[in-house]
Amino acid sequence: MLTVNNINKHYGDNLALANVSLHVPSGICYGFVGPNGAGKSTLIKMIASIIHDYDGNIQFSHNRLRIGYVPQVISLEETVTARDNLNFFGKLYGLRSNTLKIRVNEVLSEIGLTESGKNKVQTFSGGMKRRLNIGCAIMHKPNLIIMDEPTVGIDPQSRHYIFQMIEQLKNDGCTIVYASHYMEEIEQLCDEAAFIDHGQIVENGTIENILQKHAVPSIYVKGRRCLPDEIEHDCSVTSKNGGHLITTSDPLSAMEKVISFCKHNDGGIERLELVKPRLEDVFFSLTGSRLRD
Repeated sequence: MLTVNNINKHYGDNLALANVSLHVPSGICYGFVGPNGAGKSTLIKMIASIIHDYDGNIQFSHNRLRIGYVPQVISLEETVTARDNLNFFGKLYGLRSNTLKIRVNEVLSEIGLTESGKNKVQTFSGGMKRRLNIGCAIMHKPNLIIMDEPTVGIDPQSRHYIFQMIEQLKNDGCTIVYASHYMEEIEQLCDEAAFIDHGQIVENGTIENILQKHAVPSIYVKGRRCLPDEIEHDCSVTSKNGGHLITTSDPLSAMEKVISFCKHNDGGIERLELVKPRLEDVFFSLTGSRLRD
């Protein structure tokens, strides 16, 4: 669907993107992850054809490409109704007459706002506005949808609904480029992802492969007198949520040692589990944890 080749972008003396290359297959959700100022939004706007001034090239493989763009900042006219907003964007995309009317009704249903279609947007909650923002971007049934932080500042119900919408769009054959600060969203929604830091891609691939490549094996134990001395000497142990996170190359052996120690030393285990690798841990290992204001 999409290939980015050796993109470089300067803002004056500031290098925003440096030698960025990636490939987004058709029919998947592809995540962009990175700290503030990493270059995510700049790359998103290039793909959406909002920014044209850059070195390198972006190629689309679809013969009849229709792009939908959901910006990070809500772009709606709040003094008119949801239906009026959808009508406006539909006309921008070339929809007319009965086709436009039908599509407005379809989209209102898809975004869960059928009963609120005649209400002014200024009366909407943040989640309703976010869903309408997405609705405006899909009026023309795009096959590539670009979403820049689409769940910022919304309630859990609207967030869940947007996730369902994204899954349905994928099932309908759409390709989605999804930028987010929320690692759990990327892990849940995306098939592949690129980590961007200081204008460069520091890692990319399938979520599964990224986790396998960078995740450190570990176990978590919580309880009374349940940590043998040899574990503390041989492994990396950190305190977490009232227990201990044990990083080790052989987690099963470490679990056996903890269980054996408790049996012979009157210890009590409240929790003992293998720790599932998390994308957030990989993110911090690649980009650091320092604040980016």
